[in-house]
Amino acid sequence: MSDEMFYNLSMCNMSFEDVFGQICTFMKKDPRQNYRLSIGTDSKVHTRFTRFITAIHIHRIGNGAWGCLRPIVIKREVMSLREKIHLETMYSQEIAYLFTPERTSELIEIIYPYKKEGGNFTMEIHLDIGQYGLTREFIQEATSRITAMGITAKIKPDAYAASSYANRYTR
Repeated sequence: MSDEMFYNLSMCNMSFEDVFGQICTFMKKDPRQNYRLSIGTDSKVHTRFTRFITAIHIHRIGNGAWGCLRPIVIKREVMSLREKIHLETMYSQEIAYLFTPERTSELIEIIYPYKKEGGNFTMEIHLDIGQYGLTREFIQEATSRITAMGITAKIKPDAYAASSYANRYTR
């Protein structure tokens, strides 16, 4: 993985360390809040290539969010829906694994002193699959891969990091 691969509308060429620092700073601004860290990937097939965008989204529930994106381009048209879902899930897992137990503990430590005042932290992987449409046959397989990591898996319509945020940037 490249060291400088994340961006958002205000910052480019962020390393994962930069991203993690931004998440910590965001959470430290108001540690008494409920935070949800969501990771999700979406893709779009273009002529001669397929673009995958993985989103990292930290949501201060009811009070703002910060996010960034990681693009990956495969220089072929990924036409198999099974392969697309597999790759989207894998790219989300790659990012989730960067949130090591030590890093996750660091995030939890930010809000822990404020737990009785509402401070909370959860982490989810959002999959661009749902009960309706062609992707429904992949739900069990993909969600099992995520829950085996000890992370909550969300599917549409609750998978906004993949189906909304990342989707916006696949074009």
